[in-house]
Amino acid sequence: MLSIENITYSVEGRPLFEGASAQIPAGHKVGIVGRNGTGKTTLFNLIRGQLVLEGGDIRVPAKARIGGVAQEVPGSEVSLIDTVLAADTERASLLAESETATDGTRIAEIQTRLADIDAWSAEARAASILRGLGFTHAEQLMPCSAFSGGWRMRVALAAVLFAAPDLLLLDEPTNYLDLEGALWLESYLGRYPHSVLVISHDRGLLNRAVNHILHLEDRKLTLYAGNYDAFARTRAARLAVAEAQGRKTEARRAHLQSFVDRFRAKASKAKQAQSRIKMIEKLETISTPQEAALRAFTFPEPEELSPPIVAIEGGQVGYDGKPVLSKLNLRIDQDDRIALLGRNGEGKSTLSKLLAGKLERMAGSLTQSSKLRIGYFAQHQLDELRAEETPLDHLRRLRPAELPGKHRARLAGFGLAAAQAETVVGRLSGGQKARLSLLLATLDAPHMLILDEPTNHLDMESREALVEALTAYSGAVILVSHDMHLLSLVADRLWLVRDGRVAPYEDDLEAYRRMLLSADTPAQKAKKEEAKPEPKRKEHTREELMALRAEVRKCEARVEKLSEMRDKLAAKLADPALYEDTRVGELETWNKKYAEVMEATERAEALWMTALEKLEGAPA
Repeated sequence: MLSIENITYSVEGRPLFEGASAQIPAGHKVGIVGRNGTGKTTLFNLIRGQLVLEGGDIRVPAKARIGGVAQEVPGSEVSLIDTVLAADTERASLLAESETATDGTRIAEIQTRLADIDAWSAEARAASILRGLGFTHAEQLMPCSAFSGGWRMRVALAAVLFAAPDLLLLDEPTNYLDLEGALWLESYLGRYPHSVLVISHDRGLLNRAVNHILHLEDRKLTLYAGNYDAFARTRAARLAVAEAQGRKTEARRAHLQSFVDRFRAKASKAKQAQSRIKMIEKLETISTPQEAALRAFTFPEPEELSPPIVAIEGGQVGYDGKPVLSKLNLRIDQDDRIALLGRNGEGKSTLSKLLAGKLERMAGSLTQSSKLRIGYFAQHQLDELRAEETPLDHLRRLRPAELPGKHRARLAGFGLAAAQAETVVGRLSGGQKARLSLLLATLDAPHMLILDEPTNHLDMESREALVEALTAYSGAVILVSHDMHLLSLVADRLWLVRDGRVAPYEDDLEAYRRMLLSADTPAQKAKKEEAKPEPKRKEHTREELMALRAEVRKCEARVEKLSEMRDKLAAKLADPALYEDTRVGELETWNKKYAEVMEATERAEALWMTALEKLEGAPA
């Protein structure tokens, strides 16, 4: 159990927790929610012991392993699969010791423990996790240095999932995942055998992967049973009761105050007036829970254009002369709400850049309305904001003729109050930077708004506000997001980006989700339906053949090592002295160890045969 008792903690004099408590039983999957800036990440650091409490206590079971994704893995020359395997430090240590151990007893102990932690299936488990997070078999054999920071964050996530700590702490894990990876993670966390605490604003994950919600509000912690939707219903009812009670109290206060104001000066009523003043003082102020008001986005409305606003025929786009997408035949009208689906790397962002005018087409025709204005938001644009400037400075530079009051009104329309308006961007939160970037993207009242993962730094309330703004917006929307809730509420058309093509996806999002979680990916399903052969790629690349040969050698070495252990234990069991009456308990111990090594040998031999069959079946 994780026990949080009466904790107090402040940052720069601002209290984040005051007498906060929560009890989380072992095995619970808990989503942590609350407005940005309330202290969710700080709570994780307190649980890890990285920060010192001012008061109270946080306790976890003795020897419980706590794990989380602190930062991306370094860009080393170690392969992804080996990086993930190294995260299980006990397994790595035991395997290293097994190479040098000579004492028969210790050898048997090592093999027993390796069997207990299922060490022989570790590589398959690590590969499965990496595959679920979007890495192909060939990529798993590549060094970490070959991948960007976002992809190395996925490797760090894979490592902590593989290590399977007793208490898993995840802070916005879907921020660096695509839709497929996010759905896989939902499913994985649902099956995770230990306790999970996950900070997330992803409503789909909070509905499908957790069974409790821990709400951080007004410096207190409240644990709710059920998923996010159940929490939202319970909280709404609680707010309604508190507000009703508050209205009653204020009505009572006003009635008493009216009497006091009317009769205080009259000597005959002075005593009653004083009595009522005391009653007013005793009235408890009913403070409703801190409601995170929807600070709605305000998108400027564009004028209407004749359809289509964009048309592409025979289009081709890519990088450095190499096409990523070809044979594009697309039409976009101003009332379209289009979600781009497809695995990471298939070309969703490439298509977004083409439509935004950030990337030139390589072939075909692209026509658009002469008056078309396009707004474009992508995650990298948060890094392009000028860290030394304030939001007001950004608007002064882009709209020098506008009055300061107009600038402030624009910022307020995107939830940036006076304090944030005059704070340099480098000190703003991720959510505040995202709001500023959305404001700049819509500054010219675009007819088409292209949003590439717009919700990554937005809290739950801001996401709902974005949904409302997009629903009211009269321009076209092109949306790339891993947030299924956002996609389901905004998009009315689905385009699937796959195998270098873009085509309408005729089914709905739930069907797409089921397809991603099933054994057949969309690409595999299409290949079966069309009865087409595998794409141009060879069945086995050179790197894959090298990996198969390496696996055979590793399995063979494992069988040899276990055979040596088996022979040593057999020699021990052949000692007649071991069968004396006084050594019956010792005999049972050695027999058990011999049986365990035999079982491990059988498994290792089976893995060796499987590896040999794969290698023999691969073309030279």
